[in-house]
Amino acid sequence: MASRPELILASASPRRLALLNQIGIEPEHLVPAHVDETPEKGELPRKLAQRLADLKALTAQHKARSAGYGAGALVLAADTVVAVGRRILPKAETMEEASQCLALLSGRAHRVYTALTVLTPSGAKRQRLVETRIRFKRLSTREMEAYLASAEWRDKAGGYAIQGIAGAFVVKLVGSYTGVVGLPLAETASVLAGEGYPVHFNWLNQSALSGV
Repeated sequence: MASRPELILASASPRRLALLNQIGIEPEHLVPAHVDETPEKGELPRKLAQRLADLKALTAQHKARSAGYGAGALVLAADTVVAVGRRILPKAETMEEASQCLALLSGRAHRVYTALTVLTPSGAKRQRLVETRIRFKRLSTREMEAYLASAEWRDKAGGYAIQGIAGAFVVKLVGSYTGVVGLPLAETASVLAGEGYPVHFNWLNQSALSGV
């Protein structure tokens, strides 16, 4: 029986790691892949998300192999893009950016695209793109000011984190909640299992661990 492949997560995001842990997966290696996330001229949101996920995966794979490990590993990367129509919202780094994002999202629908890329040891590339539609309630000035003061928006696509305070703004969601957080779990589990990673191994032992 062939040994199972190792898993490299091409991210420094604690949210993506926590999501993997939620379904019993603990990557053997964490290899942050810092890439230029500037959209190309005329690039659509969904294309940007997939391009960046691909680039992160390739960057992490190269870093790992250059460091002498990961030759037989699966490399998992993801990228999340928030958009209103064709307009791509930034990862808010300043309060002004976050304020502009909130004003744009208030009382209207937007889309969140999360792209997933898995590179296999043989050189194959598996991709998934998950689109989620979200509607925010109309935000009062007080709500926006309080949210901005929380600083929870910092470095978040679209200036908000749905798993935090901003969950109170969402009146409708159609698609993948975990995709909005940063990693669509159904698609991730499916792709990894299809490549021989034992996604369900820890599930089998869960009843014993919980004393059931």
